[in-house]
Parts: sequence; structure tokens; C-alpha cells
Amino acid sequence: MLTGTQTWTFPNHPAILSTGVVGGPFEKNGPLKEDFDKCFDDLWIEQNSYEKAQKVLIEEAVQVALQKQELKEKDIQFFIGGDLINQITPTSFAARTNQIPYLGLFSACATSMESLALTAFLVNYMGANKVVTGASSHNAATEKQFRYPTEYGGQKPPTAQWTVTGAGFAIVGKSDSSKGPLPRVTSATIGKVTDLGISDPYNMGGAMAPAAVDTIEKHFQDRSIDPGYYDLIVTGDLAKIGRPIALELFQQKGINIREEQFKDCGLLIYDENQPVQAGGSGPACSATVLYGHLLNEMKKGTYKRILLVATGALLSPLSFQQKETIPCIAHACSIEYL
Repeated sequence: MLTGTQTWTFPNHPAILSTGVVGGPFEKNGPLKEDFDKCFDDLWIEQNSYEKAQKVLIEEAVQVALQKQELKEKDIQFFIGGDLINQITPTSFAARTNQIPYLGLFSACATSMESLALTAFLVNYMGANKVVTGASSHNAATEKQFRYPTEYGGQKPPTAQWTVTGAGFAIVGKSDSSKGPLPRVTSATIGKVTDLGISDPYNMGGAMAPAAVDTIEKHFQDRSIDPGYYDLIVTGDLAKIGRPIALELFQQKGINIREEQFKDCGLLIYDENQPVQAGGSGPACSATVLYGHLLNEMKKGTYKRILLVATGALLSPLSFQQKETIPCIAHACSIEYL
């Protein structure tokens, strides 16, 4: 039901039944490598384009999630997801393969939580029994579209972030609580578009931080809770630049979020030995970290309540060329182990 003005609460607690998390060669060497179900050794994945390789990432992640539940495509009512590529073709072409009724989404790097929020709404209100939901990105395909092909060898500033090559998908559905605890989606806050005038496409973290703070503040207001309700509050990809900006904005607003309680997927997925400038980014950043690492930690008992806030920069190559500033969005989902 609608709680406050921007938040849905889900009294039936849709469950994340299984997940499929796939990565590329860079992710295979990162600190969360054990949380991936499968990683490929090269960016091409035996395809003749990076965009086709990204489609394979999605197909593989969906198949892993289905196999864990011993399900077939016919058992799923909807496939909901998106990516960064023009007209979200990797996700749409994957939907052509799996033949599950499809809803394609775009919120840039916030797509992972947009898709989870809409999925939970459908399942909670009996619009579906089981839905596959998630997001993907591919480093080389994204570089080619938004900046320069990797072969160009252009240097990047320290504020730049490394787009994650990967796909994270989950099967969300109704589940009998008598069978034991599962990660369940308990609420979702839909963000507003914010734009503080940043136009540098190499400073995504700085551009997106205000959107993350705005959505998190509204989430607490709508649910009448404080930050202490959650064991962990995680942003999608603010990374080294955006995270301290967000912490400063919280302080200015009087929101008491402890620094150790506030983490970022873009800082978790890579380490200091990988040349990623400010950290990770891309729709797959939050999708793979949530559906892999964070849910694994919940199952271990490390966390009971998580708020995942995926952040997205809603620019395009055309809007940048037309000297537009960068509008940003953040969507939040709360996940509790119940």
C-alpha cells in the first residue's frame, strides 16, 4: 500500500526465492569473486560484439536463477529488467530468447531497484506468482556508447568510475514462511529526478549523491523510522566521490547515519589493486552486489535489514553533446530476512 507520498509497503513480503549473478574477467579478480555464480574469462563471451556479449550475461544469469529453483521459463509470469545500451537492446534481445512476457525499464544505474520495486508490487498485489527481475551492464559496450571505445585508449580523470561487466537477476515470488526465513522485500521508495547542475560525465558520483540522499530522507519520513532501523544502508554506485558528499548532506539535514553503516556497491565490488579510479558503476554494480554478496551475508546472519538505494544518471550521449546538465534518480528497496 502507499505509505506517505513516495513509498510502497508490502504486507505480504514478496520473497527473493533465488538469484543468478554473472560477471566478467575483471569481476572474477575482485574481492567479491566468490559471490558470483559464474564469471567469464573475456569480454567477448564468444560473441562478435560487446552488446551481444551483454545479452549472454543476462541469459546466463536468468538461467542460473531458474535452475536453482528447478523452474522453467513457462513457470514465470513476467521478465522485468533493463540496461544502459540504446533502446535497452541487450535486455530486450534476452527477452526474445527466454520468451517470458517482458517489461523493459530504464533508470540508468538505478534500474536494479526500479525493477525490484515494481516486481515486489506485482507479487504483493497478486499480479504475478513469480517474476524474474534484474539489471545488467558491460564495460566495453558502455564505454563505446557514452565515452570512447576502449581501443581508443583515452585517459580518464580520478573521478571516473569503472562500469561493471555483469548481470544480477532474481526470482521474486510468494513463499510460505513456514519453510524458513528468506530475504523479503518489505518496502520501496520511488525517487524524484534531481539536478544540481553538474555536467561532467566523468563525475557520476558527485551528480548522483543528492538524489540518493533525497530518496533516503523520504524513505525515513514516509515509513516514520530512523536510520537505526537498518543494519546497513547501501547506495548503488556513488563510489569514492559521491559517498562522502552524501554523508555531508546527511549531516546537514540532521540525518544520523553512521559512516560504518553506510556503504556503496561501487566500493565493495573492486579493491585497491584494480585500476578503477573512483570505483564501480553501472546497473550491474548494485544488481550483482545485492543478489550475490549482500544476500549471502544476510543468509549468514551478518545483516537482518538492508536498505539498497540504487542511483542513476539519466544522461545520454546526445544530451551531453547538447550541453545539458545531468538529471539523476535514486530508487530504494528495503530487504529483510524474515
